[in-house]
Amino acid sequence: MKAEKANILLVEDDRSLASVIRDYLDISGYQVTLCEDGESALTAFKKQKYDLCILDVMMPKKDGYAVAEEIRRTEEAMPILFLTSKSGKEDRIKGFKSGGDDFITKPFNIEELVLRMEVFLKRSKASHSKQKSFRLGAILFDYTNYELSVEKIPVIKHNSRSAAAPANEKRKLTEKEAEILYALCCNLHNVVKRDDLLMKVWGSNDYFLGRSLDVFISKLRKYLSADPTVEIENHHGVGFKLTVNKE
Repeated sequence: MKAEKANILLVEDDRSLASVIRDYLDISGYQVTLCEDGESALTAFKKQKYDLCILDVMMPKKDGYAVAEEIRRTEEAMPILFLTSKSGKEDRIKGFKSGGDDFITKPFNIEELVLRMEVFLKRSKASHSKQKSFRLGAILFDYTNYELSVEKIPVIKHNSRSAAAPANEKRKLTEKEAEILYALCCNLHNVVKRDDLLMKVWGSNDYFLGRSLDVFISKLRKYLSADPTVEIENHHGVGFKLTVNKE
């Protein structure tokens, strides 16, 4: 299913490449706003609603990582794809930490870019039609709205001391975080293989994506720590298991 007429923010300072991408997306039925630097991209982002952002990493005024971080402050679920000539592990980890969902390494096939875009757009569209929520102890996961909320205060006892997580605390998740947690929730108390998670969420299972999956799992563990009965177990070499201890 192709997401036609989706509104795309394209940020690329290489005019030749930007022109090729914009023209191809135009022909493919997308609405494209093209910016050549990070500052103009953020200005455009604040003026209208976008369905997906394609950001060059190295560009004038603000780089792609800085732009992604600012976008994430207001649009937690916005799909963000990075265009980059860098393929090192550190660069990818930095990109995922700044809020990126996927990397396209230059030079690339324009058809591959569109296919990856369509994965995110189709998933985003489908998420709006789902009414999926999961209760994980004191935490409610609203998959439709990419939101976690603590609905009551769990009391944690350690050596006769107690601590409480704040009630009614809400946190917005990125699309990748929500998709990973959704997959784990659908298989509660069962191991989900790493390869299955990578294929479901990214559509690939290469080494670098495996490292980025670990980053996202670490973030989810931090978010879920509001209730100590909820845990994401690491089964080394196999995958992950989401558990809720009811005792």
